[in-house]
Amino acid sequence: MVIEEKNLLNKEKPFMLQKRRLLVIWVYNLKPIKNLKRFGQIMYISRKMKYVLMYLNEEDVGEVEPKVRRLHFVRYTEYSYRPDIEMNFSDKIGTRSLKELSKENENILDKEEFSKTIHLADNSL
Repeated sequence: MVIEEKNLLNKEKPFMLQKRRLLVIWVYNLKPIKNLKRFGQIMYISRKMKYVLMYLNEEDVGEVEPKVRRLHFVRYTEYSYRPDIEMNFSDKIGTRSLKELSKENENILDKEEFSKTIHLADNSL
């Protein structure tokens, strides 16, 4: 109870979102992969193609990657470039925002008059 009160009194945020980066590590052998756990969080191990996907904090990538590359079972390493790519494509391809499109659709529905009569096609050949 006392610990909870201290946490409430501290005006620090209890959870900070950290930027992460994926590091792809190609290996010769899968046996010593347990050594990689100390560098970051291993997300996937491909036993067939012999690579490891590991997430690292963005600020630690520059320090950790050369250490991982020097290990005897590592062929080479690659970074994920996804954090460097701008993911807002609407400005690039010239589309309008969803709000503008939904406003136009509402205006069209308000202006249209729906008739209840059914028009059948002519059966003359």
